[in-house]
Amino acid sequence: MTRHIAARAALAAAGPDYPAVEIHERRADTGAPLVRSGAECEYLSPMPAMNHSLAASIAATIPWILTPIIASLRMARSKSLDAESAQPPADPPRVTVIVPARNESRNIAACLQSILASSYPRLEVIAVNDHSTDDTAVIARAIASADPRLTVLNNPDLPADWFGKQWACQTGADAASGEILVFMDADARAAPDLIVRSVNGMLRTHADFYSVLGRQEMVTFWERLLQMQVFTVLVTRFGGTEIVNRSRNAYAKIANGQYLMVRRATYDEFGGHGLVRGYVAEDLMLAQRYFELGKKTVLVEGIDQLSTRMYTSLAELMGGWRKNLFAGGRHSMPFGGRAAWLAPLLLPLPFLMQLAPPLLLVVAVVFRIPALELWGAIATAVTLLTWLAYYRLARVPMLYALLFPLGAGVTLYITLSAVLRGSRVEWKGREYQSVHPANP
Repeated sequence: MTRHIAARAALAAAGPDYPAVEIHERRADTGAPLVRSGAECEYLSPMPAMNHSLAASIAATIPWILTPIIASLRMARSKSLDAESAQPPADPPRVTVIVPARNESRNIAACLQSILASSYPRLEVIAVNDHSTDDTAVIARAIASADPRLTVLNNPDLPADWFGKQWACQTGADAASGEILVFMDADARAAPDLIVRSVNGMLRTHADFYSVLGRQEMVTFWERLLQMQVFTVLVTRFGGTEIVNRSRNAYAKIANGQYLMVRRATYDEFGGHGLVRGYVAEDLMLAQRYFELGKKTVLVEGIDQLSTRMYTSLAELMGGWRKNLFAGGRHSMPFGGRAAWLAPLLLPLPFLMQLAPPLLLVVAVVFRIPALELWGAIATAVTLLTWLAYYRLARVPMLYALLFPLGAGVTLYITLSAVLRGSRVEWKGREYQSVHPANP
């Protein structure tokens, strides 16, 4: 220190004509740089710059911290079928369960048998064979031969402007005698109390349209990785059942096509499935259309009453979500159809947000960028902790959380390929053109 002060005094004595020089030294006690210019001398501390960098890095992680917190709060606002009575109502309305099935030989027996095991007293079941090329119809008819409550129909030829599933549902509804129509997917399984509790819920809430969210069965590696990605995004977007039910906006409504209920009078009043015949996501569109038409729509959880295994392989996962993510997802954009142009930008965003932290963390480490390294470490840690919580909640091995970048990357690829396909949809050997939100 004494040497620095003496040098500074000597420079001052030399006066203003002393040539300007810069001498760089470091303080022995702190290591801070000493910069001299002419007679001036000052110690430059690195701390302010470091503090600004730290604050900026932490601030930049806020979206990664707040998103799971908000999503968790929204998810918590749900009601369950467990709250409904498991005893049939005093004067039970007749219920018809309609199961559209195309090449479902793997699922149809378990599905129909689970429905027929219901404790509901006034039950009719109609399975509609939609031009299957496997043993779907044979299996269904064998079950029908032992239970008169089940009827098996063959779907007529598909009209040009209809999706196959909607046409099969309409065929079943035309033959149904129930006051309440239930549309159930062939890959779904019903607990004995599902129909009883859901009918009680529908009657208690005076709903015209009622849908149940069940448990998603995830067995294989890719199911556990990709299904979790998609369902987490859906829950983040829509929230729990009460968020959906209380919304006053049609674009915030959603339903689960694996189990839909509608009063017969409402169904016939608006043309049955003809109301949504050209939409790939017919469940979402039924909820939105009925709400727009002034009908009461209700969504409820039924984790213990309904289960579904949608896809069993990577190929099925990619084909199924490529079909739905964009052509259907654009109908749930904020502010409705007029904001559909945002879909190509917003739909990939959740997966990009997961990929950015670990990728940029690697870049920061390799190129020694401290601020980016700090941000990447915090955002990656928060994302990993979020996935650990999600997997624990879903009762799936939590080690899958470590692979969230792989899951996000594959789902991002599926989403981008769906965006590139636009309205073109291919499913089970058929090609369709889904209706654009701007042209309902």
